[in-house]
Amino acid sequence: MRNLFLSDSFKETQLHALNPQSWLQVERGKLSKSSSYSPSSIESLVKVAEPPILALFKPVDYVDVLAQIHEELESCAPKKRSNLYLLQFLVFRGLGEVKLLQRSLHSAWKNASTVHEKLVYGSWLRYEKQGEEVISDLLASCGKCSQEFGLLDVASQIPVETVETIGEWYDISQVSSTVFFRIKDEMISCERQKIAALSTPFNTMLNGSFTESHLEIIDLSENGISPAGMRAVAKFSSSGHLEDLSVEVLLEILVFANTFCCEKLKDACDRKLASVVSSRQDAVELMECAMEENTPVLAAACLQVLLHELPECLNDEQVIKIFLNANRQQRATMVGHASFSLYCLLSEVVMNIDPKSDVTACFLEKLVESAISTRQKQVAFHQLGCVRLLRKEYSEAEQHFNAAFAAGHVYSAAGLARLVCIKGDKLSSYEKLSSVISSYQPLGWMYQERSLYSEGDRKWEDLDKATEFDPTLTYPYMYRAASLMRKQDAKLALAEINRVLGFKLSLECLELRFIFYLALEDYKAALCDVQAILTLSPEYRMFEGRVFASQLRILVREHVDQWTTADCWLQLYDRWSSVDDIGSLSVIYQMLESDAAKGVLYFRQSLLLLRLNCPEAAMRSLQLARQYAATEHERLVYEGWILYDTGHCEEGLRKAEESISIQRSFEAFFLKAYALADSSLDPSCSATVVSLLEDALKCPSDRLRKGQALNNLGSVYVDCGKLDLAADCYISALKIQHTRAHQGLARVHFLKNDRKAAYEEMTKLIEKARNNASAYEKRSEYCEREHTKEDLQMVTKLDPLRVYPYRYRAAVLMDNHKEKEAIAELTRAIAFKADLHLLHLRAAFHEHIGDISSALRDCRAALSLDPNHQEMLELHKRVNSQEP
Repeated sequence: MRNLFLSDSFKETQLHALNPQSWLQVERGKLSKSSSYSPSSIESLVKVAEPPILALFKPVDYVDVLAQIHEELESCAPKKRSNLYLLQFLVFRGLGEVKLLQRSLHSAWKNASTVHEKLVYGSWLRYEKQGEEVISDLLASCGKCSQEFGLLDVASQIPVETVETIGEWYDISQVSSTVFFRIKDEMISCERQKIAALSTPFNTMLNGSFTESHLEIIDLSENGISPAGMRAVAKFSSSGHLEDLSVEVLLEILVFANTFCCEKLKDACDRKLASVVSSRQDAVELMECAMEENTPVLAAACLQVLLHELPECLNDEQVIKIFLNANRQQRATMVGHASFSLYCLLSEVVMNIDPKSDVTACFLEKLVESAISTRQKQVAFHQLGCVRLLRKEYSEAEQHFNAAFAAGHVYSAAGLARLVCIKGDKLSSYEKLSSVISSYQPLGWMYQERSLYSEGDRKWEDLDKATEFDPTLTYPYMYRAASLMRKQDAKLALAEINRVLGFKLSLECLELRFIFYLALEDYKAALCDVQAILTLSPEYRMFEGRVFASQLRILVREHVDQWTTADCWLQLYDRWSSVDDIGSLSVIYQMLESDAAKGVLYFRQSLLLLRLNCPEAAMRSLQLARQYAATEHERLVYEGWILYDTGHCEEGLRKAEESISIQRSFEAFFLKAYALADSSLDPSCSATVVSLLEDALKCPSDRLRKGQALNNLGSVYVDCGKLDLAADCYISALKIQHTRAHQGLARVHFLKNDRKAAYEEMTKLIEKARNNASAYEKRSEYCEREHTKEDLQMVTKLDPLRVYPYRYRAAVLMDNHKEKEAIAELTRAIAFKADLHLLHLRAAFHEHIGDISSALRDCRAALSLDPNHQEMLELHKRVNSQEP
């Protein structure tokens, strides 16, 4: 969604630049042989879009907000918990923490106090898990069927309201005990007192001083109920139960019950109607009646069916009308007190479908109407402001951003600055961001935004500041790289874009580097990047969505020598051993075009994607591996990995065993060993893991996988204290070019008290590996303090998301009694990386210097990241006891 909120000025300037054929000159014989490139052609190609205004909740101090939420969760009434977990979810979504936001959403569902909350959060979780149906199927094949977010028995979740028994008011001794209701030509016989007991109005009519009180026949022909309906009412008055009736008759009875205030009859009818809702059409037809007649069980049943069909049902105009036309009272009937969470979900769905649509704007208006707390208003107004900006409704956007900013959402100032700039007042935009920077804790996005409204050195200073405060922001790297490329400094341009690609696999950065390689006519490198892009996102479009990446790949391939299958395997070995993960992805993508065993290749692809921290793409590749498996035992292995990677370790092990029972294979033994080693706390299982890995190594496989098995076997031997056996495994792995085995061998040297050999071993890995931040980090453990500091500085330069260097530097500063500097070092990283270990250490530092309130804040925020972390719980308990 973040790439949808782009500046229109950028889109307009790019329209003239789109002509892939002219860039590549694909006709044979017309390719330029010149090694230089034209500045004008670069100017037309190298355009970097302004960073989008993200439609996300982004508090200035997320730690403080998480701490407040945690504190409220400790003491609030149970009915308020799900809303607090929703807010926690929104914070984590703003931070991009996918696993944490899913856990918060699950907690909101688990703590739901009403059926409406259960429906909304269950549907939200199901929506987030789209495409994971295969996992449910696999669990079912293992005899484990999870219906966690399946359909609820709504009626059982909503208690029956107690209705006071209606007593007799007047002397009715002279009145017949039977009363007949005439409906057109039919007479329905009823027991007077049974009907009177249905409601106060009936009791008054039949037992009071009215004319009807003394009549034996009462005409109800004009009251909208049929004879069949009245007979059902008569039976209900005696038995307290409704028979099986048609929907039409039930609707008549419902209206009748409402007209005469027959609450028990209404409730019975409500529940009966709810039981017949089974399709979207049922839900659409009955929801209007449910809201008009105020029948919460029927409304909840209809809501459940509609939400169960997200996102498809939001392409249905009738469904959209139901949600958009509901007034406050009708929303209360439909969703109880969960109105904000419902429209929060629906708004997310429609924004993902089309953020510019009228429907999206209307749903966000409903979200604003539903917002009650200050934080809810921050979220709703900001999101609506983003959509209004996208729709070029600038006056409304300004109004909503102002409302969000006034409510305390400082990030909305970025939207206000964009609007001021659109009006032509760039200076005021700059001043607005300067005011934000001076008034609040400075953050990377503040400097990034301010850079948009300045030029020259001042712009570069702000971009450098943005990277300093938040190195995860991609725009500063892209802008600097593009500027350098326009100045024909290709080496520095590539170095700049490679800085961010070294730790963050961003599609937009890969696309920019692809353009650089095009301009340099380095088509081999360009092909590598476009194939990596297509691996991550097969439908990706380049140049603001106007060209499919797959089309550009076809054009580029015209200028690259084609590899044979043997060439591809050699290239894969070379890149895998040099820890060139992007290059390896590209080679596998190319190999998948051949008739090679696709299942094996998709599996290798999934391993690389996991290493690159792309879990969704990895799961997609793993499912493709299953789809293209050549044999049943191979398919079972991939199913085992799918289950293991989604937290179903026991079922994954079962799949491995089933595969082994059919065919002893490397991958089946490897899966079983890996899952067992990772899940068992029993030290005695090490012998089993060793045996399984040895069995794996006896089976046919290529050296890439055998190297991994040897490396894993070495690790198990180290854990068992068998250092010589471990060294043998690592050396064998290195002989078949499993480069990462240097790290294991270094550990063996270190445990044998040969720190110098350990250092040298890690140096070999650093020299060989293309992505070597982790190698520098590991080598730092084998250095003297001064060299440790240098290695960890290099780690932070290569991958600022690795937290150990910040913790180490902070600990050294603390040892030197530089408490303020130590806390500042941790704070620098915490600003852009929500990490429990950083928060834990900072909490301990705060406690050490006597700042108990800050220590307690960090403890609470850390427990939001992991509520069950034992050391954190102990520190929180200790610090909490010290609070005055």
